Amino acid sequence: MTSFAEIEAEFNAIVGATVYATMVTVDARNRPRTRVLIPIWENVDGRPLGWLATYRTPVKVAHLAGNPHTSFSYWRPGNNSVAVDAVASWADGLDVRRRVWDLYRATSPRGAGYDLGGFWHSPADPKLHVLRLDPFRVQVIRGMDLRSRIWTAG
Repeated sequence: MTSFAEIEAEFNAIVGATVYATMVTVDARNRPRTRVLIPIWENVDGRPLGWLATYRTPVKVAHLAGNPHTSFSYWRPGNNSVAVDAVASWADGLDVRRRVWDLYRATSPRGAGYDLGGFWHSPADPKLHVLRLDPFRVQVIRGMDLRSRIWTAG
């Protein structure tokens, strides 16, 4: 499907209830590495857009420099799940960090997010970095019958 609106409500419900996602990157030898974290998502001009407040660790920096493609997986008991394949890029401007700070505090979608003040002092904290996540494929699976719906970027 080409309209994210067709799966947005299910996407928001599963992501908001699950909160934590497993993020996958690959190293220079194509070996995967996973980590569990909390990205936030919004709809911009009919397309999903994600943000990840994070530390700029050497492993994450190296992996994304070599291959910016990443995958996020959300899973709930009952087998409701969301998979997001995206291209990640560093977006560290102060205006972006302020916007992301506010989105995390408001929780986006509802339930997903937290007060970033528990890890960073403010949007201007030099240890706060932001990854912009541009999805090209989102899959929502309903556990009760394994119905799968997939949005792809046009």
